Amino acid sequence: MMLSKSTARGVLSGFLLAGTVAGAASAQSGTGLGVDTTAFDRSVRPQDDFYQFVNGGWMRNTQIPADRASIGAFMQLRDESEAAMRVIVEEAAAASNRPAGSDAQKVGDLYRSFMDSATIERLGVQAVGTELARIRGFSSKSQLPAFFAANARMGIGSPFAFFVGADQKNSQQYTVYLSQSGLGLPDRDYYLQDGERFQRFRTAYTTYMESLLRLAGEQDPAGQARAVLAFETEIARRQWDRTRNADRLATYNRMTLAELHAAAPGFDWAGWLTAAGAGDQQSVVVRQPSYLPAVDRLLAAADLGTIKSYVTVRLLDGTAPYLSRAFVDAHFDFRGRALSRLRENRPRWKRGVGLVESRLGELVGKMYVARHFDPERKARVEQLAQNLVAAFRQGIDELEWMTPATRVEARNKLDKLTIKIGHPARWRDYSAVEIRPGDLVGNLRRADEVEYARMIGRLGRPVDRTEWGMTPQTVNAYYNPASNEIVLPASMLRPPFFDPEADDAVNYGAIGAAIGNNISRGFDHQGRAWDGDGNLRDWWSAEDASAFEQRANALVAQYGAFAPLEGATVNGRLTLGENIGDLSGLAVAYRAYKLSLNGREAPVIDGFTGDQRFFLGWAQVWRSKARDEALRQQLLTDPHSPGMYRTNGVLVNMPEFYEAFGVKEGDKMYKPTDQRVKIW
Repeated sequence: MMLSKSTARGVLSGFLLAGTVAGAASAQSGTGLGVDTTAFDRSVRPQDDFYQFVNGGWMRNTQIPADRASIGAFMQLRDESEAAMRVIVEEAAAASNRPAGSDAQKVGDLYRSFMDSATIERLGVQAVGTELARIRGFSSKSQLPAFFAANARMGIGSPFAFFVGADQKNSQQYTVYLSQSGLGLPDRDYYLQDGERFQRFRTAYTTYMESLLRLAGEQDPAGQARAVLAFETEIARRQWDRTRNADRLATYNRMTLAELHAAAPGFDWAGWLTAAGAGDQQSVVVRQPSYLPAVDRLLAAADLGTIKSYVTVRLLDGTAPYLSRAFVDAHFDFRGRALSRLRENRPRWKRGVGLVESRLGELVGKMYVARHFDPERKARVEQLAQNLVAAFRQGIDELEWMTPATRVEARNKLDKLTIKIGHPARWRDYSAVEIRPGDLVGNLRRADEVEYARMIGRLGRPVDRTEWGMTPQTVNAYYNPASNEIVLPASMLRPPFFDPEADDAVNYGAIGAAIGNNISRGFDHQGRAWDGDGNLRDWWSAEDASAFEQRANALVAQYGAFAPLEGATVNGRLTLGENIGDLSGLAVAYRAYKLSLNGREAPVIDGFTGDQRFFLGWAQVWRSKARDEALRQQLLTDPHSPGMYRTNGVLVNMPEFYEAFGVKEGDKMYKPTDQRVKIW
């Protein structure tokens, strides 16, 4: 399976002084409260459960839609973005004067090809007939390198994945990464854990595979499904778990071709690289080195028929949402109903819009920005972000546990941080993508092949610092350590995260904390392994590293005690990076908010002080509800803690929250001073 990740990066050499930035941002502030007080549960004291106080009314009155596993503030913004994209996509599909090869033609015909149910039903499994014939004609394990490489071009999974990205130890150049992959269930634990729940998932998965194989006309679908489950279980046994995979140093292991062959002699690595289009590479970065010899032995021992069944399942599973109704239903019955307890599939138009975004993301993103993102909003958020950077610098200067030499390095990294807001400065070129009416699967294959060629074409070229790893219409944000940059897409910069009509306190508690989170990711337990130029380099003294780890371990213990479901707790180690980001991000956002006041007292609005509004803004962005199975899956696989803990888990550590709401010993939100964690 091909993986793609942004490698964009720029360097910011300095920033405006806090007072200058704060004054500019403050002058443009709105005066509204910016908080939905109808969502409050006033029967709960904020000193006992702040999340419930702010969001309890919403929790009580909100139902999870039948086609969703969860709902919340993020989903609200995604719904708004999706509705805006629907207008753009459907207008392109309905237009009668679309020149061939134009943006509108590609967007419109890709959407129409998905909405053309009659053609899709008529084709049935023949839409992937060429790929099935190629798999059935696979006759020797000696063909595996070329076979897996050809599958990767089409997005078909295999036991390992590769991608091209910036070299983590030389961020000016691209390199090839090799990683474990190939599972059909969400995580290795789904294969390996005992208990009725996981057995139920495995049974449902086997039934799903059997349905796919039967619909494809395969012989003995039940027997093949059982063989594939057994094969994937063996893959899972050899894979690293998510916590280990989060270790950036452990997952950077450069190996020459000779070392690859020595580690896994049964696989022709040179032949694989050549077939993949990277034959001039003399080395690759292996993310899980112990996995390669283990999977090499597994492939050597596996029956050829089992490998063919496995790849057939990976093909059918990946394309089932785009085939006839029977395949779509089988896919939803397992991935929607069994895994997440969804009651119905998403409306077809929503799935169609999502498909267009997945293959022509920046192309439709350019259309979205033209209609829905104004320069004034971008300028105001840029000013707010600069104030966050100034506040983070102040925090570095005031850290009591950091030695002077490490402090200098931390300042240097912060000085080189780039913050990208709204949309790319240079849009991705989709001119090579050919979209044909009535050829849905063919359109997907051609789009995937162009994306693959773009990825491989990076090799030998300088790293493109203008690239984005998210589209402007994506409701999310990220920090990329290899480029030392933060990216905030346009669609994220709307209420409740950013409201130009609201008082600054709420915006600092919401989008300010999100920016602070991502700044902090460059200094968390993993991000701190990179320097300001985006290279893996240990710039910490042993004393500072020890002080940091002591605080991080205390945070691991705090979150590991949270149990949202019986028998299911937050994995404090898996979620550590995001928890550090939340804790440090809210702290730096608070500091930036206070700087923005320039010594003035914040007004009281609707009975709430400025500090109280700041924390209300934080809590309301994390309102969410999830089905139990979706929540269990999150606890196993997601590096983010559930919303209730992203809220309260941070606040119990912040003395500013205690002061704002008068939290005292005996209140449920109270934690003794010596048990509170402060990192940045």
